[in-house]
Amino acid sequence: MISKAYAKINLGLHIVGKRIDGFHNIETVFHRIDLYDEINIENSDDISISCNDISIPTDGNNLCWKAVELLRKELGVGNGAKIEITKNIPTGAGLGGGSSDAAAMLLLLPELWKMKVERTVIVKMALRLGSDVPYFLQDSTAYAEGRGEVLNQLDLSLPYWIVVIHPNIHLSTPWAYQKLAEKRKGIFPDRPGMLDAYSDDPLRAVLNSENDFEEIVFEAHPKIKTIKTQLKECGAVLSLMSGSGSSMFGLFSDMNSAKIAAELFKKEHFVHMTEPFFTLRQ
Repeated sequence: MISKAYAKINLGLHIVGKRIDGFHNIETVFHRIDLYDEINIENSDDISISCNDISIPTDGNNLCWKAVELLRKELGVGNGAKIEITKNIPTGAGLGGGSSDAAAMLLLLPELWKMKVERTVIVKMALRLGSDVPYFLQDSTAYAEGRGEVLNQLDLSLPYWIVVIHPNIHLSTPWAYQKLAEKRKGIFPDRPGMLDAYSDDPLRAVLNSENDFEEIVFEAHPKIKTIKTQLKECGAVLSLMSGSGSSMFGLFSDMNSAKIAAELFKKEHFVHMTEPFFTLRQ
């Protein structure tokens, strides 16, 4: 069985408060792009993982492995899976590659094992694997709050070319949260909710998007801030970091400007371009 595990970008990301469980409450809009990993699974007595990217763990540290363990514990079975991952989504890039892969496993395994699992159970397991894993169980754009697991579907079709630049800098999400917490000293800005803005005028809300992590990431890695500036200079109507970084993306109104931007960066960085009005394909 083969599935495409698509990447996402964040159309805005606000850190709105610290939770008693140690996590943070956020507001963000998750949106898929035409970049995906391929997950191929077969029945097996054991769990095994192979991957074309040697930097990806192929043992119990891999989220796909953990997904298998969670599901078979929930079902009380000893089934395994032979998993082959073809990585195309850069790691540590703020594009959700590992989370998307894990979500794909949770959806594929019950079908592979010919077992029925309630959707609510799948969602609970997804959240145990990671805060943004539940989003990847669905296909649409979504407004997210809480840890990122409280989702509201958005009917949002972007009329822009999306150019994603990954500067080969690996950023840790826990590091980003720690640095932002140190800088804010427990003070979180009081801002209007993102959902209201998207309800009133979705495309205007997109173009007004901000990412709270940019300030600390740009201080640590000025190169990433330079990419933001260069995307704007190429004509991007929005230039923003995705997630906790390090990927930047630009939204372009016309194909020529998008292609010029892609050409500018592709000699030194990972570059991917998504066409306007993209929808998922399996």
